[in-house]
Amino acid sequence: MECNAANERRELFSMREKINGENYMEEIVARSNFGGRQKIGTIEWQVMHINSFPEEFREYLGGSLRIIDQTMLPRRLVHTTLFKLEEVVEAIKSLRVRGAPAIGIAAAYGLCTALQTVFYDVGDKVAQPSDEVFFERLEYAASQLASSRPTAVNLFWALDRMTSLARSLRGHKSPLEIAYALVEEARAIHEEDLEMCRSMSRFGSTLVRTGGAYLTHCNAGALATGGYGTALGVFYWAHDEDGKRFKVYADETRPLFQGSRLTSWELQRNGIDVTVICDNMAASIMRREQLDGVFVGADRIAANGDVANKIGTYSVAVNARAHGVPFYVVAPSSTFDLALDTGDSIPIEERSASEVRHGYLYIRDSLSFYEPIIITAPEDVKFYNPAFDVTPSEFITGIITENGIISPVTREAIAEAVGKNRIKEELQKEKRSF
Repeated sequence: MECNAANERRELFSMREKINGENYMEEIVARSNFGGRQKIGTIEWQVMHINSFPEEFREYLGGSLRIIDQTMLPRRLVHTTLFKLEEVVEAIKSLRVRGAPAIGIAAAYGLCTALQTVFYDVGDKVAQPSDEVFFERLEYAASQLASSRPTAVNLFWALDRMTSLARSLRGHKSPLEIAYALVEEARAIHEEDLEMCRSMSRFGSTLVRTGGAYLTHCNAGALATGGYGTALGVFYWAHDEDGKRFKVYADETRPLFQGSRLTSWELQRNGIDVTVICDNMAASIMRREQLDGVFVGADRIAANGDVANKIGTYSVAVNARAHGVPFYVVAPSSTFDLALDTGDSIPIEERSASEVRHGYLYIRDSLSFYEPIIITAPEDVKFYNPAFDVTPSEFITGIITENGIISPVTREAIAEAVGKNRIKEELQKEKRSF
């Protein structure tokens, strides 16, 4: 349970509440540029400087997590500020923030947000918690975040990285110093994701030609990452950096329409020719029009190259193989789970029947839900709603990582490509040079 300090912290942010409005929400259309594109601030660590805190830790203790509420798109672009552990967990569970890399980054920042409560005392003074109190809160927050979604391995990767750092500093640094180090680590995870996405996108762009036609499933763009994209990042790089012009077909991706709601919104917003199709049209498109390739993201990749991704990905891969269309997966090394021998061991999340019964066919205002507009099946009929499926490695032409393109997809090639973290090493070297 949240301690009373969380409520006191709410009062400290009363001014932010007035600015953002009810539920700490504000509607903002981002227009700044990032790599030639309109920036999408999917996830941000937002700072309020509170003068009563020690200057060296003021930035940490005044921090909060700001996300785009993806359940509101494409009708409204809404940014939500999260101050409490429960809010971050709920945001991940409800898909306000989604996409494996984005979930990992949100969890890292969410852990920082959750830990802040142990430093608040009555009268907005800074408390000095013991190691026991601090690490008890750390373990509890990590377990709550880990329980939010079971399939995306980036979530567990990020939490393990954060908690391992904290444990390594125990007995050497004070809880306040460890908390500050964790914010820096979360920022590093975020920064590395941006660089990994750009590196993957550069490699993937070599597979895109001017005048070509491509298909993607679900949303693997800026919304699903730290702000650039995996599968959609390939299109961004090809379009913005290499000057190629092509068209993209976006599967609507039922039951929650991440393709039609999110992918088409991203691509259209950034000047890329995009056409939305129903999921069951993919095979017809492949037969009628010679597609040059399929690009998708991933939520977890086993040691043998089996890929878990949004439900329907396997069907796309089967159809692509039947029609001779190259099928590419774009994912950072943090999405690989080499501890799992094959995709048979990947846990598959099952979600609520309501997502199939009416999906997004309801009236929604802010965070309140109203009666569905349309019910697409009887209330008492049985539903099966797995969020992901697994595509066997033999259906995959190549896996594009920040270290290059793995093709053909073999255990040996995966182990070699994933065993190095070139981006992290380069960023650390760059920081040491300043």
